[in-house]
This record gives sequence, structure tokens and C-alpha cells, in this order.
Amino acid sequence: MKRTTFLLGFAVVLSSCWAQQLEPGGVEEVGEEEEHVELFTTPTTKMGAATSDFGYNLFRALSSRDASANIFLSPISVSAALTQLSMGASDNAQSQLYRALRYHTLQDPQLHNTLKDLLASVQTAEKGLSGAARLYLARRLRLKQDFFKLVEQQYGVRPKPLQGGSKDQKEINDWVSQQTGRKVQQFLTKPLPRTAGVYAVSAAYFKGKWATRFSQSGALENFQVVGGAPVQIPMMQQDNYPVKMGVDSDLGCTITQIQMQNDVSMFVFLPDEVTTNTSLLEESLTAEFVQDLSMALQPAQVSLTLPVLRFSYSTDLLPLLGELGLAEWLENQDLTKISTQAAKLGSVNHKVVMETAPEGNQYPSAASTTSHLTYRVDRPFVYVIREEPSGALLFIGKVVNPKDLTI
Repeated sequence: MKRTTFLLGFAVVLSSCWAQQLEPGGVEEVGEEEEHVELFTTPTTKMGAATSDFGYNLFRALSSRDASANIFLSPISVSAALTQLSMGASDNAQSQLYRALRYHTLQDPQLHNTLKDLLASVQTAEKGLSGAARLYLARRLRLKQDFFKLVEQQYGVRPKPLQGGSKDQKEINDWVSQQTGRKVQQFLTKPLPRTAGVYAVSAAYFKGKWATRFSQSGALENFQVVGGAPVQIPMMQQDNYPVKMGVDSDLGCTITQIQMQNDVSMFVFLPDEVTTNTSLLEESLTAEFVQDLSMALQPAQVSLTLPVLRFSYSTDLLPLLGELGLAEWLENQDLTKISTQAAKLGSVNHKVVMETAPEGNQYPSAASTTSHLTYRVDRPFVYVIREEPSGALLFIGKVVNPKDLTI
């Protein structure tokens, strides 16, 4: 959903109750006469936008299943796994997968090279992201070796034939653990089903460092939850913290962009009310909308309080593919380049682990007085972690009750 109305109606204020604290003329509005700017002009940024829009669609589909649940995804790792799968599909089936992955908008003859380069640039220790994406195939299928060679040549990872039984579970868990620096453990908690022939695996670990550190961390503070008493969770806090902020009255939320190291940033969408109903906000999330935000939000110094997050989250995304426009494809997957026999996708297992910590590259600038502006993330919120040069969505989450989060 494209929200061109956002920039037209977006008044950059830090809260209606803060307005009197702003300098005269400090409220900035973007007028209707502003010219349209082409946001994504290179193959890399167009690929970043495509993988992001796929991720937002996937997040919406998952959130619609249970609005009151904590949800986390690393869409770029899912894109990597499903793109490998597309290399084994017939032309018609590949076209359907490309549409769901948003690749049909790219017109990029070097699509696989562009994605490979993007993955290499964002999945680095410096940016805090490590990922794993691979296909596993039932040995009973008559597998085509050309497919193995094609995927390995392009993405540096060879699809793996399965042995069957518990050995497969251990092998997959060990490989994911190795690829993520031992951070994503126990990827599978039960053996894969034997009713299908192809299994997509994707995982990610993220622990980015802030550009500006937090001096206080670990103090237990209240986090408001819907329909219950507040829960106490560890928070990190810092006065005079540099951010970019704005308010969207249509969405009923305050948006803050917090800079992380190595051209990564976190966007926090904090509803005005304590609510798990963030469907209007979720419908607004697109690569273009978030890029517009990055240009429209205004610098501010605030007393910033954030939850200390440490969690893992896993799910099978296969049931959601029909909601991404793949209902017809699921009926006839046509994976003719993988096997001479009919092959069927059995699962799209995805697991993520994320941690936030107070460490940062620099201390906040010294100030004679503490900022009067306060931004407390102490109720359900949505967040986006993005790599700025490419615009690629690295991580997206919805925190409803952090007390339920476990590593």
C-alpha cells in the first residue's frame, strides 16, 4: 500500500504535548508542491526495495494470523532461500515466485548477481547480521545435478540431499548453527515431514551496535500490555540521545529513527495508545514509505528508554505463501529443474535470534541541561531494521509482550 498522503500530511512534531517546547517555526510540513523523487535508481537499491516489500507482505500475513503475538522475521534470508527454489522451477512457476518475491518490478537481467552482492554486503559482522539459506531435498527424488551446480555456483551453497530420519535434523541444526556463528541453535525441534521432497531453510542472527551508547541498562521498568497488569522488563536509558523523529496522526503513532553502526538504523513505530491493533500501520509499511520516512524525520535529542531485547522466534512460513499470491503455484509447483519426478515444497522453516545491548561507538554529546523531550518505548510497538545504502529490510518485529520473549 503506497502512502503518498503521508508526506503531504506529515507534520514533524515530537508530540502534541511537546509542541510548546519547540522553537517558533520548528514544526515543518512538506507541502504538496514537492516534486516526486525517484527513490530507487540502481540495481542494488531496486533489489533492496523488492526484498523489503516481500518482507513487509510476509510480515502482514503473519501478523494477521494473531494480532496479539510477538512476531519477528529476517525477510532477506527468506528471500535468499525462495530465490534458490525459483532456480529449480519451470518458467511459468518461476514467474509466479518472482511476482511474490517482488522481482517482477526489477527488470534486472543480472537478478541473481545483484541479490548475491546484496546478501554479501548486508550479512557481515560489522552490520551485526549473519544469515543462512539453503534447500534440502529428499534423496528418493531423481535429482538433477545441473540444479545443484547452478545454485552452488550462484550463491555459494549447495542444496543438500537428505538421508531421512533424525540424522537430517541434526545435520540441518549443525549447519545453521555454523553459519550463524553458533547463535541460532536447535533450528529444527522435530524431524522434517516425509510427505514432500523439498524443504527451504532460512535463519538469521542480529546484534547491531548503536552509533551512540546507552549509559544505563538493566533496570527493571514497567512495560504496558493489553488487558493486563504491566510487566517488568530490563530497559536501557540515555539522556540527550540523538535521534530523528516525527508523528503521523493518521497512523496514531510516533516514529523514531535510531542510528546504528555501519549504515544500519532502527525505526521504532510507537502507537499513541496501548494496543496490539497495529494493522493500519502494518498496511502502510513499504520500501518507499520507509525511505520517505528516512528523509522526512527531523533531528532531536531526547531522553530515550528502550527495552533490552533478547529472543528467538521460529515458524514455518509455508502456510502463508498462498496469501502472497502463490495459491495457484502451491497447487502446481512445477519444480521440473530439480527432479524428473513431481517435487513438492514441504516447509519453509525460518528462525531468527536477536539481541540488543547498550554498547555503542560513542557517548552522547555533553549538554548543560537534560533534554525535556522523552521517548519511552514502554508499550507494544513495531520496529524495522534497515541497511541505509541499499534500503534493504534486515529485520522486522512486533513486540506485544517482551516478558514472553526467550532466547
